[in-house]
Amino acid sequence: MSLSFSYRHLYYFWAVAKEGGLTRAATRLGLSVQTVSTQVRELEQALGAALLKPAGRGVALTEAGSTALDLAEQIFSLGETLPERVREAVDVPTLRLAVGISDGLPKLVAQRLLAPILDTPQLRLLCHEDEFDDLLGDLALHRLDVVLADRPAPSNPNLRVYSHSLGSSPIAWYAHPRWAADAARDFPASLADVPLLLPTSHAALRPRLDQWLADLGLRPRVAGEFEDSALLATFGSEGLGVFPAATAVDDALTSRYGVVNVGRAEGLAEQFYAVGTDKKISHPLVRRLLPQTA
Repeated sequence: MSLSFSYRHLYYFWAVAKEGGLTRAATRLGLSVQTVSTQVRELEQALGAALLKPAGRGVALTEAGSTALDLAEQIFSLGETLPERVREAVDVPTLRLAVGISDGLPKLVAQRLLAPILDTPQLRLLCHEDEFDDLLGDLALHRLDVVLADRPAPSNPNLRVYSHSLGSSPIAWYAHPRWAADAARDFPASLADVPLLLPTSHAALRPRLDQWLADLGLRPRVAGEFEDSALLATFGSEGLGVFPAATAVDDALTSRYGVVNVGRAEGLAEQFYAVGTDKKISHPLVRRLLPQTA
């Protein structure tokens, strides 16, 4: 493969774009402004398009420059992983999977969704938890192999990611023995008479929970709202209130937290997705996460 520019040209352009000016980029790189400017001009000539335009005392990206910057981000992000990947190949052959876990996805559910690959010999599993939109950005930059979430990726022509269903689970309500009898009696009307713990609105389930309660004509007393599902279950297990969770992890909830399933939220289910950069999953470990019928 023959290129009319070097990656050094691209790196200097990337530095200028990130710093917003030639002078600041030159200071960061420890070079003269003239050297940096010359390298960027050579890159523009090689690509046949202007990448930068004057903006006040600095520079701004042209449309072509925005495209070049997006690709440069991907290139340098992949480059950062090169030494580690080479060391892994030389030392012990491993199967590496970098997974983003959306903060709206319950932790016990995430563990269950990953269960099909956990017995893989020489597995190296890297898990990163963050907000869904931030994880999608990392996925697009190939910092992650897949994102597990409680919702599909939104439609965005600038973000080439694809959602694959991992199935769903009914929702039930769980309670510490302190509240179990009261919550189970005349369920679900009883939910108006006991304190409830709910996920915050960052979870895709929350608006559906609110609608489910409203459809039943219930005005519950919300004793707590939690972004972290493990915290929600922990406080629920201490008797702070009755809380909803996916029945897919019923065994883990009842054994680990000592809570009681007091009733199912009929008609309410939580959806699970694997979001990747391919319409057809190519990573062998990600393929194993998908339902056998997929």
